[in-house]
Amino acid sequence: MERKSTVDLSWDEFDELRDPRPTESDFDRVVEAAISRRGFLGGVLAFGSGAMTFGAGALTSASPARAQSAAFPFKPIGIATDFDIHVPEGYQWKPLVKWGQALWSDADGAWSPETGVPVAMSDRVFGENTDGMDLFVVDGREVIAVNSEYANPELNLPAASGGMARSAGEVTLLKNLQGVTVMEIADSGNGYQVVLDSPFNRRITHETPMSVDGPAAGSALLRTLADPAGMSPVGTMNNCGAGRTLWGTYLTCEENFNGYFGTTDTSEAGRQRSEAEKRYGIGGEGRYAYERFDSRYDLSKEPNEPNRHGWVTEIDPADASSTPVKHTALGRFKHENAEMVQAADGRIVVYMGDDERGEFIYKYVSNASWTEGQPTGGLLSDGTLYVASFNDDQTGEWLALTPETTGMTMDEILVFARMAGSKVGATTMDRPEWISCHPARAEAYCSLTNNARRGLKPNAGGDAMPVGGPNPREANEYGQIVRWRPGNGDHGAIDFTWDLYVMAGNPAVHDDAYAGSPNVNAGNMFNSPDGMAFDSSGMLWIQTDGDDSNEDDFAGMGNNQMLIGNPDTGDIARFLTAPKGAEVTGLCWSADRRVAFVGIQHPGGSWPDGVGKPRSSVIAVWRQDGAIVG
Repeated sequence: MERKSTVDLSWDEFDELRDPRPTESDFDRVVEAAISRRGFLGGVLAFGSGAMTFGAGALTSASPARAQSAAFPFKPIGIATDFDIHVPEGYQWKPLVKWGQALWSDADGAWSPETGVPVAMSDRVFGENTDGMDLFVVDGREVIAVNSEYANPELNLPAASGGMARSAGEVTLLKNLQGVTVMEIADSGNGYQVVLDSPFNRRITHETPMSVDGPAAGSALLRTLADPAGMSPVGTMNNCGAGRTLWGTYLTCEENFNGYFGTTDTSEAGRQRSEAEKRYGIGGEGRYAYERFDSRYDLSKEPNEPNRHGWVTEIDPADASSTPVKHTALGRFKHENAEMVQAADGRIVVYMGDDERGEFIYKYVSNASWTEGQPTGGLLSDGTLYVASFNDDQTGEWLALTPETTGMTMDEILVFARMAGSKVGATTMDRPEWISCHPARAEAYCSLTNNARRGLKPNAGGDAMPVGGPNPREANEYGQIVRWRPGNGDHGAIDFTWDLYVMAGNPAVHDDAYAGSPNVNAGNMFNSPDGMAFDSSGMLWIQTDGDDSNEDDFAGMGNNQMLIGNPDTGDIARFLTAPKGAEVTGLCWSADRRVAFVGIQHPGGSWPDGVGKPRSSVIAVWRQDGAIVG
């Protein structure tokens, strides 16, 4: 693998380069049989047919195909292809915080449009590549926690570096720009701003001390030379989606952690990888060259270090001195977000997606129940991890991952959750990303962003990815949103029914399944749904991270965007468009719901300053009449 090229790849491309899938395999016959059985490519699975898998409202057989958006409290906007933000008439926006912006007075002025931030101040400023976020009210003050998913070395490092770290100092710079920012914000009378020097302000990076709990804490699989007890991991990385607990703490989710580790042993033995390392994409050279300057990331010296990452980590935004906790009971994989709800009997339920092609959807259920005001110890460390199985008849069940069902020990199940899921026959999905639950009823939505390998290649573990069920299109480059309803309206139930809320597509280019579902039209079409969140009125906000070339299969789609969907009717309308090159990711609201905070990651051009380097940012969006936004 040529080192410089890795930083320019998407994470999917990085995984494919490290562990290319065979073009053909023994599972091809399974795929062919599945396609034949469904009759999908032959047109048997027609929109509007009685057997279709789409949901109610705009997706019923009585609805007109390509239905136009029903009334929303705004006029939907068109696409954009420029380097700016666009919102509906009657709304305004401005940046809340930008990469490199000071959180403390001593870092004020550290940002340079030409050079970024110096190493010495890199953990005193807002991080790079904003992602998941949430807002908390602490003693009447508003505190927002925001993930910084990954680094852009070609922007973050000095120009002379050529886009790859050349020293331990430059590695430290990259480490510090990632992780989580916790900061107080306040409306100064001229819109929300960061409160400098607030006691709540905090940066959590790749070097922050952590603790760990659950059945895998202290396991031999988590022990290293630096931590022989396996109880004190260091750092959280590739923090993608997020979640909040019912008791008011922040859940940050570690996604593409595999890319941070490499080996300096270039011998034949050093190039050998275990089955677990292959399944998780670990080995070879790291994406950022950490292993050249820090032995913790060198697989030849610390082979267990990757096992200490890929978890859901809990942070207390009200206490800047608290130690974040990695919860092993929730399983180790490429976590997108963590959506917490409660079962009918009071047990805690957490839904999670593993964002890689052909991986699984998981659910954790605590053994203990909880009511507000009770202690929370053990709620995220003592329970059962399940993985989803979707049936073609629109039913499904949660399969328990236990030593009895997998033949693995409990710590192996959690550290190698993907392999456990394969053993029980979980359904391979089209990159499960954010999961969001309806605030008023037992209903969960998961964005399946895309899967160019669907029907063509197996996943990293060799599991078949046949066409069918909630993944109905071969070489799926548009994505879809699957919805499930737990049995008896109880998130603790083992059974569920499912349908598709929307299947993204391009009706301007295609007239078949790749045109999308009936609620997709020329005025709202999009690709690669990613982030999602429900607002207080039960509307579903959908963010995209897809192809913004505006060409070929994506012609007429423009830049990435944020849309709002009505779960009852299926109607979807475009609310915001991002600068070219950016994805829209992360969403939360002010305490009074009158301001929406939206993440803009890896923008192009010189957005938002108009000069110098582009800066990932969180923006504030509000109605000019002061009414509620979400």
